[in-house]
Amino acid sequence: MTVGITKECYCTDETGKRLNSKCPKLRRSDGKWHADHGRWRYQLELPKNPKTGKRRMLRRAPAADNSRTAAINERDHAKTLLQLAGDDKNLADEIAVLLLDVPEHTPLPDRETLARKVGAGIPVGFEITVADYLTRWIEDRIMDEHTRSGYAGHIRNYLIPYLGDLRLDRLNTGHVTAMFKKVIARNTEIDAAKNSDDIRIRASVKGIKPISAATMHRIRATLRKALNDAIGKHRYISHNAAKLAELPAAEQAKARPWTDAHVREWQATGIVPYPVMVWTPDQAAAFLDYAEEHDPILYPVYAFVLRRGPRRGEAVGITKTQIDLDSPKPAATITHQITTHDYKPVYKRVKSRHGDRVVALDSDTVADFRNYNILRAHWQETLGDTWPATVMVTTLGEGGGYKTIRVDPYFRQPDGSAWHPDYVSERFERLIRDAGLPPVSIHDGRHGAATYAKLAGAEMEDIKEQLGHSTIQITADIYTSILQETDQTNAENTALVLSSKRKKNAINA
Repeated sequence: MTVGITKECYCTDETGKRLNSKCPKLRRSDGKWHADHGRWRYQLELPKNPKTGKRRMLRRAPAADNSRTAAINERDHAKTLLQLAGDDKNLADEIAVLLLDVPEHTPLPDRETLARKVGAGIPVGFEITVADYLTRWIEDRIMDEHTRSGYAGHIRNYLIPYLGDLRLDRLNTGHVTAMFKKVIARNTEIDAAKNSDDIRIRASVKGIKPISAATMHRIRATLRKALNDAIGKHRYISHNAAKLAELPAAEQAKARPWTDAHVREWQATGIVPYPVMVWTPDQAAAFLDYAEEHDPILYPVYAFVLRRGPRRGEAVGITKTQIDLDSPKPAATITHQITTHDYKPVYKRVKSRHGDRVVALDSDTVADFRNYNILRAHWQETLGDTWPATVMVTTLGEGGGYKTIRVDPYFRQPDGSAWHPDYVSERFERLIRDAGLPPVSIHDGRHGAATYAKLAGAEMEDIKEQLGHSTIQITADIYTSILQETDQTNAENTALVLSSKRKKNAINA
């Protein structure tokens, strides 16, 4: 391998031919190199071209300072890059081509970065951008379709627009933090536009919601997961830029009751005061009365949610054999749910072993279900053989793909088909509007069930089991604020009991 260090300049002779290292100005009168004339250069013989057999020479001035030492150091660095190929002639050719393509005065590739590419089997001349990597990662990784849909949304809407053009190996924590600062700035713009006196400005953000802190944390979690795979699985990079990125704190939304004051505020302004609102027992009772009269088909679903607190998908996905009304202790067994993957209904197991549970049924719910059984039998009798004994549903197969199976959902439409979870929510919200009640989501109805259980004297551990939470802390975090009001009610009731026993009250009586 030919190596050499020399000094050259761009001076020419009388014919216009460059003198290169033969220029007399390169040396002083004492024969030593002149410090102010010319540039140090090195040359390094590269592996021969495997197609033509011709020799190739790397001739460069160092990218660092113009010194002989810098030239020696860069030459030696180029040699260490070539050594990464070992006995692999094809890889040696790739590295040679890469070195020849590096522009003059530009640093050669970092050895560690190039070594990771070699170890991962990536072409050494290919610069992976964040967009390249994330696009390939979401396509190739094995995960269920619901998870894939969430990750893909984060990648499509945030990670690629903000970070996609960056080289993956140069992505750092500052880049990720800057992305979230831009998201927060955009949130500020949206809030300002929504509160503007200019109707055109308000219209420009109609339907656009600020990105919550919780969503930002989920976006970072997606990036962190992808980068962890880039480190451990693919060895593209050595550090995770998402790990230490700064984000606003994401707190669990607490449930708040629709007090008379909150209802008056909402009626006057149309503003819902908190993200999670819960009906009082009187409001929930008013809704059930209205739903039973105006939507008897879905009324038992809503009654089930408001009384016993299953998630929407759990209520819609429960099967006929999982409803036991005839035992001394009537119960509903929850093992599966129907969720939506980009509006596609998918039948799948509940999220965790804690969600797999048996929920006791109260006498009112049992009565509602018995009435529903009569209605269901009527539909079945009316349609005869066209009523399907089971319905085809989409579920998740091995490897995260979809497949179809047959199940017998307990709650059916009159034609026997399964309910779409989103349509169940839409009818719920329409009934609320028609009844003139303050708005809650069907999931907030689940929160209501927990509140009513507490008001009835249930212990927090019992509520945790009823809702299928993994820890009692989750239950407490969600319901702290509303339970504080419950505690206040209990305190007043306790004081009333004591007050009735005091002597002055007895004398006054």
